[in-house]
Amino acid sequence: MHDFLIVEENLRAAMRFFGYATGSGEIASLPGSIAMYSGLDYGVFNIAMMEGRVSDTGLTLEQRLAEIAHYFKSRTPRWSLWVCEDLLDQTVRRRARQVIGDFGLRAISHPPGMLAAGLLPPFTALPRVEIEPVGEAMLQRAFTEITSISFEIPIGIAQAVYTCNSAWQGEYRGFVGLAEGRPVSIVALVRSGGTLGVYSLATHPNWRRQGYGEATMRAAIGKVTHETGVERIVLQSTEAGYSLYKRMGFREVTRFSVYLIK
Repeated sequence: MHDFLIVEENLRAAMRFFGYATGSGEIASLPGSIAMYSGLDYGVFNIAMMEGRVSDTGLTLEQRLAEIAHYFKSRTPRWSLWVCEDLLDQTVRRRARQVIGDFGLRAISHPPGMLAAGLLPPFTALPRVEIEPVGEAMLQRAFTEITSISFEIPIGIAQAVYTCNSAWQGEYRGFVGLAEGRPVSIVALVRSGGTLGVYSLATHPNWRRQGYGEATMRAAIGKVTHETGVERIVLQSTEAGYSLYKRMGFREVTRFSVYLIK
């Protein structure tokens, strides 16, 4: 399997979380795509992704987008689209932004997809953290609060997703990093196809720039790797985290474009 497909496959598995987390959403297989509806009127949590290579033969980009738009029309006016650039043939890629824009979506980010066969040792000493899997209500609240603050998600929306017990019954495993008993960082891991995907890595503003995010990520990966034997890791990087991930052993293997309804 191509490296970019390893990253894309894990991301699709992770995005399924939003289709079941609230208990009022759904996951729908559409012609040439998959849609995750969260049950909330919040575009970032209503997500569509392409399935399979997109070319001008077979199901075109326009046809897939029409199916996605039709699906969401009866559910919510707010949705988003994640596109792995390497799934698009060259001719499609050149016109993709215009075509997607014609469906009322605007590009909001272009995160690189990264892969590591395993983590390199840390460059500097990291702070001591204890990690706890998200399960009980206190840890759900901590995960929710740090998510809301770090990703600028309205607290009510974050609570609707991350404080539901159903959210934590699947492959999306959340962890809270504790320093002297205080929640400082969060991360989620998704196991799919012999790969661990890293998501929702964030640190509370009061504890940033001290290494807690990296320490929490390493501890969670170490725990799940010990349990499963899976060592290959993927993620989508923010601009701020790119250099750190390179030092940790990740390399860029693809790029995504994220679109949101205008």
